[in-house]
Formats: sequence, C-alpha cells, structure tokens
Amino acid sequence: MADAVMLTVLCYDISRASVRRRVSAVLEVEGVRVQESVFEARLPRRTARRLAREAAALLEDGDSLRIYAIGADGLRRCETFGWGPPVLDGAAYTLL
Repeated sequence: MADAVMLTVLCYDISRASVRRRVSAVLEVEGVRVQESVFEARLPRRTARRLAREAAALLEDGDSLRIYAIGADGLRRCETFGWGPPVLDGAAYTLL
C-alpha cells in the first residue's frame, strides 16, 4: 500500500545561527517556510521521517525539532490568519 501524503508541520527552536541555517536548508528541500522557524509540507510518512532524521542529526544540546502530521480531519479544522504561502495545491485552509 502506498504511503499516504499528509500535511506535515516541522518547527524548531535552535540557539546557534549556524545550526539554524543548516537545519532550515534541510527543511527547505521539501517544505515551505511559513514562519521564522516553522515549515509545512505535503509528505508521505517515509519522506517526513527521513527529513526529520536529517534535520535532527544537526541539532546540538538544548535544541529541539518537532514534527506534526496532520490528517484530513485535522486539516479541515486548521485556520490561517494573515499572509501565508499555500501548501495544499493552492487551496486555502477552511475555517472551523
């Protein structure tokens, strides 16, 4: 069975600028930066795990990386306020 594509939110809290740059470069390969340290991407689980491992390998003590996989039901309940690049084939999020 094919790996289902889900909206994946990746966010980090990283102290050193050089590490932040390297992690964001990894995340930008598959994701869209939607805030300073938050990326969104439509990814199969396998790709999301690979991306997370690559980014996590760059972290130092005290840094953190979080990955949230959002299914169709959760996505229908997401809201976006203000400007933001689309991540779902150009479709905007719907309101609650």
